[in-house]
Amino acid sequence: MRKTLSMAVLCLLIAVGGQAGETIRVLLGQNIWHEEVRKMIPEFEKETGIRVNMESFHEDQLSQKLAVELTAGTDIDVFIMRPLNEAKLFGRNGWCTDLTPYVKNDPGFDFEDITPGARACVSYEGQLLGIPTSNESHVLYYRKDVFEKHGLQPPATFDELVAAAEKLTDRDNNFFAVLLRGQRSALITQFSSFLYSMGGNWFDPKTNTATFDTPEALQAIDLYGTLLRKYGPDGAPNMSWPQMMAIYQQGNGAMYIDASAHYPMLTDPTKSALADKTGIVPFPAGPAGAKPYDATAWALCIYSQSRHKDASWQFIRYFSDKKRAAYFQGEFGYQGARKSAFEDPAGIKNFPTDLAKILAKQGEYAVGTDRPSVVAVQEARDILGEAVVTSILGGDYQAAAKIANERFQGILDREK
Repeated sequence: MRKTLSMAVLCLLIAVGGQAGETIRVLLGQNIWHEEVRKMIPEFEKETGIRVNMESFHEDQLSQKLAVELTAGTDIDVFIMRPLNEAKLFGRNGWCTDLTPYVKNDPGFDFEDITPGARACVSYEGQLLGIPTSNESHVLYYRKDVFEKHGLQPPATFDELVAAAEKLTDRDNNFFAVLLRGQRSALITQFSSFLYSMGGNWFDPKTNTATFDTPEALQAIDLYGTLLRKYGPDGAPNMSWPQMMAIYQQGNGAMYIDASAHYPMLTDPTKSALADKTGIVPFPAGPAGAKPYDATAWALCIYSQSRHKDASWQFIRYFSDKKRAAYFQGEFGYQGARKSAFEDPAGIKNFPTDLAKILAKQGEYAVGTDRPSVVAVQEARDILGEAVVTSILGGDYQAAAKIANERFQGILDREK
């Protein structure tokens, strides 16, 4: 009996007919997604006839190698980048092929299935620099038993967040209501959601003007600092997410507000003693509504000088389509950027259903970055984070924000 090909495979074979026999060089990072891709490459090669030479590197090594090779000119065809840190640099240097024609001419890929925030994160001056493969958003984890004991509902607004914090903090018993990142640079990504939800932003892109000392930004700085100073642990400016999560896991925290990607360490019974007592709700709303970040950690790109662009696109579409996005998410908890993955049974196989619902909804209104979109992003994080730390310590955050705004303006002027 003659075997028949699935429609999806048949369409792919027809689409790549002209690229069969080509060899592409692919540079990826090292995590669970990249390792699974490596295992699937023989299947991809068999279905398409395209050969793949894959190299993988640790995160910092990858960034260094890409910077060197792409500057000098290289035979790289496909590479993965970190859009939050590198999109503006790579876009400005012209290292990425604009993928807009590919997604427009490939309706089966369904680019609109990718969340708006993720699409924005990989765009630069009207060009589509890459296709997101992983995403994370900002959520609130809370102790269901503690809230129930005090007759409270998890906060849906900033006002409710402060009210709950006031009621749940018990410093005499080393119990803290709010756990947030406090380190200068690390806190910026989580502070971003507070800033956006207050109606603020890092700068006005139309005028290239820093806006970190506006009333909205100052309100966000004050709130973030107050939450940690009054309702968080001592020494918060020396703590990032590992320390704050540890306090929660030890049973000394009521709310941990951080990345959705942290859910396995809080809701998996094999990793957390509080798994059955931990609930997850959307990021609370501020005066401007709820505007958490929905940020793309990794995106696949085609080098602008690649001689195998069509074959490279087949590689990208193959490993970022709906089927595989659902597989990576459902099997390994690797949160993707596709909305359909949160509705596909395969995409939530080992993924909390309540978190899936939250992320599917949040993805429609979230902001596509968790940090300033500048080339000197680490420098900017250090400068702006200093003002927030001043607030945490109870200092003159308004004066600190003014100084930070002036220094940040210097970065914007330098990069204009």
